[in-house]
Amino acid sequence: MAVSARSSSQVDAALTILRGLFGERHDQEYAVRLWDGTYLGPPAPRFTLKINDPAALREALHAPVDLHVGRAFVAGLIECEGDVETAVDLIYDRTAALRLGDVRKLLPLALRLPKARLPKLHEAALHGKMHSLERDREAIGFHYDQPVDFFQTFLGTVLVYSCAYFDDGVRTLEDAQNAKIDYILRKLQLRSGERLLDIGCGWGTLVIRAAKLYGARACGVTLSRRQYEHAQQAIAQAGVADLAAVELRDYRELGDASFDKIASVGMFEHVGRSHLPEYFAGVYRLLRSGGLFMNHGIADQSPGRHGGKSGGFVERFVFPDGELVAVSDALMIAERAGFEVRDVENLREHYMRTLRCWVENLERNRVQAVAAAGEEAFRTWRLYMAGSAQGFRVGRIGLFQALLAKPRADGSSEAALTRRHLYAAPM
Repeated sequence: MAVSARSSSQVDAALTILRGLFGERHDQEYAVRLWDGTYLGPPAPRFTLKINDPAALREALHAPVDLHVGRAFVAGLIECEGDVETAVDLIYDRTAALRLGDVRKLLPLALRLPKARLPKLHEAALHGKMHSLERDREAIGFHYDQPVDFFQTFLGTVLVYSCAYFDDGVRTLEDAQNAKIDYILRKLQLRSGERLLDIGCGWGTLVIRAAKLYGARACGVTLSRRQYEHAQQAIAQAGVADLAAVELRDYRELGDASFDKIASVGMFEHVGRSHLPEYFAGVYRLLRSGGLFMNHGIADQSPGRHGGKSGGFVERFVFPDGELVAVSDALMIAERAGFEVRDVENLREHYMRTLRCWVENLERNRVQAVAAAGEEAFRTWRLYMAGSAQGFRVGRIGLFQALLAKPRADGSSEAALTRRHLYAAPM
């Protein structure tokens, strides 16, 4: 097949850009396959980076790089065959190491490549005041209102979308998620008949287990209509409608309700730093005197612990308005609201393992995932979950469970005096 001078020039420019970005590591560790079939790399690479369009690298070198690289992946201009977490690791390291002089050298080469003609992608464009009730509903709906069938392709039979707990002897994701729920409820010292609130309850798995196995009167709240509708059905099927309920509302709309125990699992990241005083004060008000609150959320562990609103790819394609803070900052704000910190645990490695399970499941069930939500959703979730696994692995982010007590006037609470109960045999 004849190769035009123009296409040959584009191939040369692409290869020079890739070498400038990654050096010669692909000769030993990974491979590159270009749109014209050009292949560079070992016979059995850890992953193959497929550049499907000559416009891909021009798009990827726009600032902010993580947004435009992500956009190129979601649009299918770039694909990864094989170990996507290792690919993310390499791209993250190399783009973070880029200096202005390096970019200036690569830009003339990138301009030899055509401009990308991207399809219309599902990117967030929220409206209204940040973290108002209306905007938070829009932000939550953007991510969580995918079809339940899509989430089941990677979450599995237990619809729990947060860090699992791989206790001793736990081998499956389903068992690890049930172990996580039991771990939380044991930390809360949950007893039969107690009123439990689950803030950001997802598809209702925790409230159902709390009602069915612990005999608690469990109430969950979510801003996702699809989660709410599924939870209603799941509660009825589990036969616990007399004890468990889920409401389509924000925790800020609960008024003068009172609960013995409160859990917030994977919702904390959506609150926003400036609203954390309101968040902890609101939970404190909803919790009866002497009660316990479990706050389970992702925290910033990057150098400097500056935290801040999500940006780039995550902000536009995954979690709009999401924000991470250092655990020390979160606990300080919780203490100012009146809480006493009783127990803090970092489950960072557990979340890395959870995410790897999810990526493996999603890849194995690709056909079903695409049928449920489309190719774009498959690419977006695969990339963000692999990137998150990488973040937990290197320690850029952590997953903290903080047990907080609302002391009575005499200083007492229901917090246990030892941690022995946490490692008792599951119910």
